[in-house]
Amino acid sequence: MPDAAGQVSRALRVAPPDQLVEAADRAIRAALGASRTEVFIADYRFSGLWPVLDPELPDAGFLSCHGVAQRCFSSQQPVLDAGEDGRCRAYLPLSVWGERLGVLLVELPAQPDPAAVEAARDIAGELAVALRAADRETDRYRRARRRERLSMAAEMQWDLLPGRSVAHHAFLLAGQLEPAYTVGGDHFDWSVDGDRLTVTVLNGAGNGLAAALLTAVTVNAMRNARRSGGSLVEQAELASDTIFYQHRGTRHVATLLLELDTRRGVVKAVDAGSPHVLRLRGGTVTPIALEQQLPLGMFAETRYDVQEFAVEPGDRLFVVSDGVYAAEPGGQEPYGDRAMARSMRSTRLQPATEAVGTVMRELHAYHVDADLRDDAVVVCLDWRGSGRVDDGCGR
Repeated sequence: MPDAAGQVSRALRVAPPDQLVEAADRAIRAALGASRTEVFIADYRFSGLWPVLDPELPDAGFLSCHGVAQRCFSSQQPVLDAGEDGRCRAYLPLSVWGERLGVLLVELPAQPDPAAVEAARDIAGELAVALRAADRETDRYRRARRRERLSMAAEMQWDLLPGRSVAHHAFLLAGQLEPAYTVGGDHFDWSVDGDRLTVTVLNGAGNGLAAALLTAVTVNAMRNARRSGGSLVEQAELASDTIFYQHRGTRHVATLLLELDTRRGVVKAVDAGSPHVLRLRGGTVTPIALEQQLPLGMFAETRYDVQEFAVEPGDRLFVVSDGVYAAEPGGQEPYGDRAMARSMRSTRLQPATEAVGTVMRELHAYHVDADLRDDAVVVCLDWRGSGRVDDGCGR
């Protein structure tokens, strides 16, 4: 039992990338005496968890375990489901660096002791790392994530993302794009580098493939500056010049660039024409007032200034695009006037990974189930404070 994770890890290292779940199944059965395993992958909208080993699993069988698997996915804690026959289904979160991929089901002959549960959790961690790496080599797990065909623009946007959540001892960060299968230009990006967290949120211009191409150029220009050691201002200015010299001012991208000093809890910001940043402290939602500067790419050699604001332990920051803030379905007042603050307050007891989904679901409800007319991005940052040590999974 102590080397169970090692056995599975070795099996995963020699398995072809498209056969990881089969290799894990064989190794887990041998290491833990399991009678069955299944890997459930979260879809693009986080609307469900879908089986990989047995994609044709009958609905009755799928639905009978879906609620328990969803509880494991949401809580990021192991969940044990004992059956009347003495067998026990253990549901383990498949997560890596705070990014939630899905859930591993391991069916055991009896209720496991704490050591066995911890061994199973370590195995799930090994499998999560392997699945994330395999995404570059096979389409199998991406196919499991999609419930319908992605548009070409959405395919580009999802491939461009850094992930959908990341954990650090000082923060938990999550983001979500909608409409998931047809999103065009809205986007988010982030990078953790030592004591610095950089987050950018783009309010994409236009629709479809043209918007996705413009966003891809913008994101990669900012990444190029950042990876070359450039400051927040240099990132904004390189992206702005790149867009301008391609489009001569006919295309531009409203972008918010943030850089959090994880030691001091100080945020530097360049507000290049939106999106909006709001702080949830206690039960109060407050917009962070920033000086709005020109969108990226509007004029040649535009120069940008940095502003600063502080965060306190327990603060939650939301960054939303205009597709969220300014949504006016059916002639209603903009979602950001009052309804958005109510939805944000309702997330107080949820982690950031759940909060982004709550705000998006409330946005969909505000549209009375009509399709979103504009792309929408929600990014949520929970600031824990530099002194707290946590692995992002509640341990």
